[in-house]
This record gives sequence, C-alpha cells and structure tokens, in this order.
Amino acid sequence: MRVLRRGDTGPEVAEIRSMLSALDLLPPKEEANGHGSFFDLEVEHAVRAFQQQRGLITDGVVGPATYRALRGSTYHLGSRPLAYSISSPVHGDDVFALQERLTELGYDAGRPDGGFGPQTERALKNFQRDYGLVVDGICGPATVRALRQLSPRARGGRPVFLREQEHLRRSGPRLRGKRIVIDPGHGGPDLGVSVAGVNESDIAWDLTRRLEGRMKATGMEALISRGPDHSPSELQRAQFANDAGADLFLSLHCDGNRSPHAQGVASFHFGTGNGTTSTVGELLAGYIQRELAARTGMLDCRTHPKTWDIFTRTRCPAVRVEIGYLTNEEDRRRLSDPAFRDVVAEGILIAVKRLYLLGENDQPTGTFTFADVLAHELLTTE
Repeated sequence: MRVLRRGDTGPEVAEIRSMLSALDLLPPKEEANGHGSFFDLEVEHAVRAFQQQRGLITDGVVGPATYRALRGSTYHLGSRPLAYSISSPVHGDDVFALQERLTELGYDAGRPDGGFGPQTERALKNFQRDYGLVVDGICGPATVRALRQLSPRARGGRPVFLREQEHLRRSGPRLRGKRIVIDPGHGGPDLGVSVAGVNESDIAWDLTRRLEGRMKATGMEALISRGPDHSPSELQRAQFANDAGADLFLSLHCDGNRSPHAQGVASFHFGTGNGTTSTVGELLAGYIQRELAARTGMLDCRTHPKTWDIFTRTRCPAVRVEIGYLTNEEDRRRLSDPAFRDVVAEGILIAVKRLYLLGENDQPTGTFTFADVLAHELLTTE
C-alpha cells in the first residue's frame, strides 16, 4: 500500500476512515458529501490517537505498521481462521487474544504481540493435542469453542514476562558470559538525523564501539547488529538478535524535531499501551534512563512503551535509547564530544549491571563506576 497522509484522496483513504469510524475515533462520513475519501485534519488527529493507543510512532501518517495495526483491530477471536504462514504473516487483535488465552491456560505462546509466529503455533498445537482436538495448528471454530469453555489456570501477572524475570534471576549477577546485541541506528547511506555535518548514524556507531569495548572488558559477549556501511531493516536487526540467542538487545539512536528547543534523552521498551509490557525491558529502560539523566544532566524525557517491530520481533528483552536531539544546538554540541560519548557508554553499561544485580549490592544512581563494575566481576569469580 502507499503511505497515506493529510491531503491524500482515494479508496484507500475511504478504507482508513471506515476503520477509524469503527473504533469510534472518527464520526462516520457519507460518501456522497465528498469527504468520505479525503484525508483531512480530522482524519490525521484520529490516526494520531490510534497510534498513541497502540504504541506506534505518533506522526498522523498511515504507513505499513499503522495500516497493519488498523486492519488487525477489525478482527476478534473467531472472526477468521488463524494459522502460521511464512509467506503471509497473520497479525491482528484476534491473534493477540489467542496468545493471551493460551498463556492463561498454561501454554507458552510467547510474547503477546498480535503476530501469529512459530511459537504461537507450537502452543496452539500443544493445546489441541491435550484437549483431543485435530492437531493442525489452525485456530478454527472448534478450537475457539474449546478455548472459551475452559477456565484459565492463571490470571494476571503476564506469565510470559514472569518467565523473562525468572530467566534474568537465574542468570545471576555477573556480566561475564551474557550475550548482548548492540544495534547502532541507521547506517550506510541512511544517515538518520543529520544537522550541521553531524549524523545520527555516525554518533550511534561511535557510541556502539565505546559500549562494545567496555562490555567485552567485563567478559560479556557484545555483538553489533550492523557494519559501518550497512543499514539493515528492523526485521533483519531483530532476526540477528534472535539467531545470536541474545540475552538483551540495545538500540542506540539520536532524535530530531522541527523545534530547535526539543532536547533530552528518552528510552523505549515493548508495551502495547493497554497494560501488556516486557517487565525486564521496562526495568532496563528505566535503569538506562535514570543513569543517563543523572550522569549527563540531559532533560529526562522518561520511558515509553511501544509496539515497534524492533520490540515485537525480538525474542529477548529490547530497549531503544534516543540520546539527545541533533536539532538542538546544546545536545548536538555535547554529542559531538568524544568525552561525553564515553559518559553515555559508561552509563548504559552501569544500567545493564544494575539490571542483573536485581537491587543487591547496588549503589545510588549516577555513582556506580566502570571500575566498580570490574571490581564486582572480579569479586564474584573468586
């Protein structure tokens, strides 16, 4: 589909209006009055409201991710057969409901992200096998009836994320042996935000190498998702982390804004906006946010749940950090300073260490040093 924005017209816009109206985000318009196929300011506001609800980039533009989410919102569990397809992946609110229901019944369907993947198929087949249904991995009428008839074994607590927490606890406080994928944003011909000769891709690459060196010094296995001359898609970056069996995924970016006054640091993690969130991802985002705000004095723009592909497609907890606005003169000046980037890299490493310490033998925010981390690693090996 083509990207749709304010000023566009046509049947695709009429479809968008119809879906927004069904969600009570837009009053229905009669086709005859000439507005039914026009993308006006009212539609843009409705799109922004929908994007904010669903944890998408709130830009008022209907691109592939927003369109997929809009289409998915029209489905409820039972409205269509659901099955795993590599060539035509199935997404929607009905898939999300299926994943939540299987999890409540004790089956590990993976992260409830609304995408029917191989883990959801395995959980569905296990359910079908246990309850004497045809084991075909297809959620049809008979399977939906069985899902609705059974009482859940557990409610609340989001079991899939409790498993994340338990895995974190069992992995222990040491950094040695932990496998981390560092993802420098953009790359190659994609410079990202570029202002006055300062490029987001270059800042992200330099930060990544500084963080990689510190992580390796602690005994961690730090992998980089791209080379300096490449710009993989978000799906390729997520697949890299999955293939590597990463414990954590850290994506590093800078931001930009039409206003030169916009500044500060913000962190993002998986979350749908309706209470479903990656517990470990949210915890790590909080640690990174607090460390960077305390160490750099940058404006604290807080942590935010999002449903970006980089979060829904990675199997491990993932965090994206937007470190400063290159469109802000002060943020750009500081990010251009190698010494400042050292401070940022150390702050992120300390945040990762805090995550694995789980509150034990910790120190106040902004006071833990790289030397402290190395000393702790040496102490725990003896």
